[in-house]
Parts: sequence; structure tokens; C-alpha cells
Amino acid sequence: MDVLSTAFLVALVAGALRQTTPLLFTALGGMFNERSGVVNIALEGIINFGALAAAVTVQLLEAPYLAQDPNVRIWWIPWVGVLAAIVAGVITAWIHAVVSIRYRADQIVSGTAINMLSFGLPSIVLLFLYHNTTASKEVVHRIMPLHAYLPGLQDFFATPIGRILDQSPLVYLAFILVPLTYFALFKTPWGLRLRAVGEHPAAADSLGINVFLMRYQGVLLSGVLAGIAGAYLSIDQINQFIRMMAAGRGFIALAALIFGKWHPYGILGATLLFGFAEAFRIQIEGAGILPSPILQAFPYVLTMLVLAGFIGRARPPAAIGKPYEK
Repeated sequence: MDVLSTAFLVALVAGALRQTTPLLFTALGGMFNERSGVVNIALEGIINFGALAAAVTVQLLEAPYLAQDPNVRIWWIPWVGVLAAIVAGVITAWIHAVVSIRYRADQIVSGTAINMLSFGLPSIVLLFLYHNTTASKEVVHRIMPLHAYLPGLQDFFATPIGRILDQSPLVYLAFILVPLTYFALFKTPWGLRLRAVGEHPAAADSLGINVFLMRYQGVLLSGVLAGIAGAYLSIDQINQFIRMMAAGRGFIALAALIFGKWHPYGILGATLLFGFAEAFRIQIEGAGILPSPILQAFPYVLTMLVLAGFIGRARPPAAIGKPYEK
């Protein structure tokens, strides 16, 4: 294999892992709420709010340190940004949960309203803080790849395998969560109860399972993971918040959730497919092989083709989208 082929393959695989990460976080979160019987198309909005919270928090924290020394780097600042994204994601998911579970409103309408809010509200925050409605300033304290944390392995990270593995800790966290979520969902009493309220909430209720509590937990977990996905986009993959930063990833994650049949390992395979599609688009976009609009639409067209081929074969939880009344 020549040098150009090796470089292309390394860039493709490394890029695919990076592009898969926010989709994997979001889809795994969506798995919990849909397994509990709640549809959450607000994942797109949760990503946007998480990304905004992370970027703004990091900039507010780093400003006084940078004013004293522009070269200073404080290791904990970006991780506080991740925590802020989780809080923003949980609050947004909690709103959806209250409207959908307590007040039994239409779950699609609730999720759509949150998505629309996430398109408009960040513009107000950006205008107040940065005097524009499109993007924040660039953050200095972004989450760095492994070579920044392991300076003794610089020679290894210069190799092709090292360049692939030189990823953010959040990339590793996303993939580690796959077996962890599988264990939680299928090997624990909590997972059994969560799946029970998504399949037959009345029967679960008759056995003493608190249907409302389990559904709240499922939705809030989706907020945690989609919030982390937002933080990954704004203070890891790039170093600023951009309006409508999710760019459809919440909806692609929902497609991956269906394609993966609401199973962690199926979701992993589906998100890797979409991640490779996006990475491939990025790699060939500069070659001028196809017009840019066609290449930009490629991952979304792939999503529609996958759904057209597989949605009829996937059986969702029986009680999904159906409000439960005790």
C-alpha cells in the first residue's frame, strides 16, 4: 500500500470514529427513552443546548485566567464544560418528560417545540454575549486528543495506528458505553423494569413498578448522553458553538436507533455506518469528484435508504409514544 493510500485510509478511519461519536452518544440516549415508551425527537434540540452550554461555560471560566496569562492552560475547565452540557441536556429532557409523561401531551409535538426553541433561543444568548446571532468566540480550553495527556507516547502517535487511536477521551467513552448500556438494559433488574414499561406498562404497574418514574429516568438519561454529544461538538471536535450545530445529527441518531433495532450493538453498527459515510464525504469533498451539495447530502440520503430498507423489519417497543394513565 503506497503512502497516499495509507494516509487516506488512516484519515478515513480516524474521521469515522470522530463522526460516529456524537451519533453514538445520542442514539444510546434515545434508546433508553424509547425503551421506556417515550418518543424523543427533541434529541436534536438537546444536542444544540448542550453544545451552547459547554462553549459558553468554558469561555466564561477561562476568561480571567487568559487575561492574566494568554498561554495558561487549566486542565479541568473543559470538563466543567462537559458537566454544563449534561445539566443543559437534563433540563431540556426534563421539560419534554414533564410535558409528555405528566401532562400526557403529544410527544412528537413536544419534541418538535423543543427543537424549534433550540434553533431560536441560542441566537438570543449569542447576541447578548458575543453581539452576533451565529457563533460564539473560539474556546481555548478544548478537550484534547490522547497525545496531549500522554506526552511519553509521541513516537507511537506518529505511526498510522497511533494516528487512528489519537482520539479524544470522549470518543473512547462513547464506545465504552456500548457494552455498559447493554449490561444495564439486559442484565440488571433496572433494565428489565425499563423494558417492561415500554412494552406493557399496565402489566408492569400491576407488579408494583412505578411506570412514571422509569419513564422519567429513561428520558433524563437521553438528556445526559445527548448533552455530552453537544459538548463533544462544540469544545472537542471544533472549538466554538455554531447556531444549529447539531446539523441533523439528532435525527440521524433516531434513524440509527431504528436501524439498530433499539439494541446497543445494533446502534453501534448503524452509527458506524453513518460515521463512515460522513468521513468519506469529508475526505473526497476536496477532490472535486462530485458537486459539493451532492456530497453534503450523501449521509442523509444514506439514512433514508437505510430506513426504507429496514424500518419495516424493526419492531419498536409496543407502548412507545402512548401516554400511560394509571
